[in-house]
Amino acid sequence: MSVLKLKPADQCEIDLLSLGALVHRLDPGTIPFRRARSFEIHVSGGEYNVAANLASCFGQRTAIATAMVNYGIGELVQARVREMGVRPFYKPFEHDGVRGPNIATVYSDRGLGVRPPVVQYNRANEAAAMLKPGDIDWQSILAHGVRWFHSGGIYAALGEHTSDLILEGMQAAKAAGAVTSFDLNFRGKLWATLPGGKKKGIAMNRDIVKNVDVLIGNEEDLQKGLGYEGQDVEKESGLDPAAFFHMIERVKADFPNIKVVATTLREVHSTNRHGWSAVLWYDGHRYPKRVADYPKEGPDRPKLIDKTDMGTMHLDVVDRIGGGDGFASGLIYGLLNERHPEDCIRLGWAHGALLTTFTGDVSMASLKEVEALALGGSARVQR
Repeated sequence: MSVLKLKPADQCEIDLLSLGALVHRLDPGTIPFRRARSFEIHVSGGEYNVAANLASCFGQRTAIATAMVNYGIGELVQARVREMGVRPFYKPFEHDGVRGPNIATVYSDRGLGVRPPVVQYNRANEAAAMLKPGDIDWQSILAHGVRWFHSGGIYAALGEHTSDLILEGMQAAKAAGAVTSFDLNFRGKLWATLPGGKKKGIAMNRDIVKNVDVLIGNEEDLQKGLGYEGQDVEKESGLDPAAFFHMIERVKADFPNIKVVATTLREVHSTNRHGWSAVLWYDGHRYPKRVADYPKEGPDRPKLIDKTDMGTMHLDVVDRIGGGDGFASGLIYGLLNERHPEDCIRLGWAHGALLTTFTGDVSMASLKEVEALALGGSARVQR
């Protein structure tokens, strides 16, 4: 039985509602921006990516609450949101023709081999950063029936009042019976630009996490985002889950409301060669487990295990941006549909891996492809 109290799907119009910023990312491929002459435009945003992936790959009914600006870039972004099947709830802004408000621009080349990707931002006068409590009509949105509310740490640090808005939305969603999730994604540089700095960031994250059922974040996020002391994670292997599970016990002691914690484990060998795994803490139990730990048949056996333990996948990465959001999407899909915890972690692990094989920030995978990889599928030609 699920430890999450999910509202019945047939009583709701929206499976997941995300709160966050929409951005447009300019991608010149493997060419550094200083030499670029053309680029692709991707519509993105950590919280939006989760909603878009759940809609396009997993067939869930999702929505995004965010700011929208009435100008050409806003029209482009709106078209992409519709294309992905995400229902929008926009707070409108008018562009003055000169300085904004704006939809943020992200400049990001992909790097190659020993040359890492380089990401730069222009978030000046960003409309989504201007949002504050009272700007979103939560009661009107929640009246449609919402099963899950999701937001993240990047949006929390984006503006002076965006963390307060997350808290307002999350508390309203919980009062309406929704499950809540938060991807810590702690960004010290963003918090440093706001009144109160990183100390305010830790305090606000802790206030938000008091209302969270499902927490996503690695050991470094837990340390820096919630203010815990710990080992220097940058000097440790990114694929060792032991310290992560130890940290979870500390987090759970302070936040007994948390029922699920999960993270990816990534080790970067080069820009295009990554080791990739993931772990899940589910109501005191650790996943993945060995195949041998499960019965050979019956209701207690997960559907997405065959003969192979879930280990480290060796990725040939096309574009790493969005892999973590891909993991969160697959995990949340499993939890929303009350799948076995082993299936949930495998769905996140497989979908996040597939997302790194596409350009852009959102999924081009199908559920069939995700489940095949989660079962241990190969890259043989599909005929």
